[in-house]
Amino acid sequence: MRTWTDALRFAFQPVVNLTTGGITALEILARPETGDILAEARRNPELDGKLAVLALRSAARKETLLPLHINVFAATLADLGGIGPLPEAVREAGRMPWEVTLDIVPPYTHVPQRALLEAVAVLRGQGFRISADGIGDGDVPLRLLTDLSPDLVKLDASLLARPAAVRAMRTLCEELGALVAVEGVETELQHAAALEAGAQLAQGELFAPPARIPVSEVYVPPLSPAVVPPPRSGPPVREFVRPAALLPVTASALQVRALLTGSPDVSGVLLVDQTGAPVRSVHRSRFLLSMSGRYGHALYADRPAFKLGDAPRTVGVDATAWEALDVVAAGGPDRTSDDVAVVDRFGRCVGVVRLADLVRALAETRVEEAAGLNPLTRLPGSDAITGEADRWLAGGRGFALSWLDIDHFKQVNDGAGFAAGDELIRSVGRALQEAAVGHARVGHIGGDDFLVLADEAGLDPVAAVLDAPWSAGGRPVTLSLATVVCGPGSVADHREAAACLAPLKKAAKALHGASWVLGRAGLPGHEIRRGSGAYPAQAGYAAVEP
Repeated sequence: MRTWTDALRFAFQPVVNLTTGGITALEILARPETGDILAEARRNPELDGKLAVLALRSAARKETLLPLHINVFAATLADLGGIGPLPEAVREAGRMPWEVTLDIVPPYTHVPQRALLEAVAVLRGQGFRISADGIGDGDVPLRLLTDLSPDLVKLDASLLARPAAVRAMRTLCEELGALVAVEGVETELQHAAALEAGAQLAQGELFAPPARIPVSEVYVPPLSPAVVPPPRSGPPVREFVRPAALLPVTASALQVRALLTGSPDVSGVLLVDQTGAPVRSVHRSRFLLSMSGRYGHALYADRPAFKLGDAPRTVGVDATAWEALDVVAAGGPDRTSDDVAVVDRFGRCVGVVRLADLVRALAETRVEEAAGLNPLTRLPGSDAITGEADRWLAGGRGFALSWLDIDHFKQVNDGAGFAAGDELIRSVGRALQEAAVGHARVGHIGGDDFLVLADEAGLDPVAAVLDAPWSAGGRPVTLSLATVVCGPGSVADHREAAACLAPLKKAAKALHGASWVLGRAGLPGHEIRRGSGAYPAQAGYAAVEP
């Protein structure tokens, strides 16, 4: 007698990393041959839970090593308090819970939110990762989304027509420590829009349609200059994460060899403990060289693979690509080709990053940054500084934004000549760079104007540039500095900070000699820290102008 499971098949659709173009996971989709089992599962939590377990077992039969995404209705989790049989099914499949992401799908209306959050807490405790699905086309309340604190947020492709919404969701996800994915990408224009809006992952018919057999390659449109994502200082390492090949720390060398020889794309294996924390890193070439040497199989086959591995190199999921590169550099020249394990806040491995991906992305970042450098000082322009200020604000971090220029610069050019004027500008730029090392970022916004972004505690080294004996063509020259301190929440973006800075700039230029005026966003008045009207004999004292 046929049952409903006899008419049920599953398809696999890859989740693509937009930075590397690689497959980062597979979503498992139920495809019934007859009937509408999904509509019934929406009404029947027990049935929906069974579908999740069957989806996992279907993937296990395909022997895929990629992380998996399994769909489950929000109401199912709230009603059942989790998916009881799933952890055992994961163990039977030889997988780890953190290799499985549960995509919580709408509807959320009438779902008891407290019960849903409690169920999610149980699943997290079991090691599963959480994704909020259908955002933008579903009915998830924003407050519930933040309370869920998902590892991944999946946006409907319809939101790509509203890039501001996608960028806002990217900012929110950075606060939550989540990645942004776009579902249903069907065209190259949508792919470009997803990149430009800051999405890190995507899936859809453009890359690969759902298929009964998991695909190993996807189509990723070539990047043109118009769709290259804007450069960002220190791109987060999470954008380069690839799936990791994991085995328990008790695995034998023979088990590792079988995995490597059966998976030519795997560059190494991480041996993890029961919590999922990397304990040993087995590099493909070094391991296979040991096994293929004389007596290698006899010596090592039945021994623990642990003895043929190295201490793993790890970075946190919130690290930057530069920090990951530092880990590679510190590992010695013989390990530069080793993968770097990426771990979450619990120390569990969530994937690996490869040196080639890091170097390629950072090189592209440098090329983009170089295109925006001022040809006279080789300093970045205002976009780089104001963009960084906005990122600080998005991260809840205050800053001090300063404007500096050379007093009466036209007279300098007229009296000493443009060559002397250019050399003076270069000298001021070099002095600011040297003063800002470890404290601030400096930009040259044209002519004799500079922008400096710093923490308030890092202002003194920048202000010390005012005290140098500046001259051009034998003529003494002074500088003016205006600073606005923007505490968290005091301004919405760099534009408001610039508006606060404008009157301070005017006040600094009105003073005699080297001058420094400092104000605070949202507060009236300003302090005169250098120039006429200050009290140089009393260190730390500043006149307050009404």
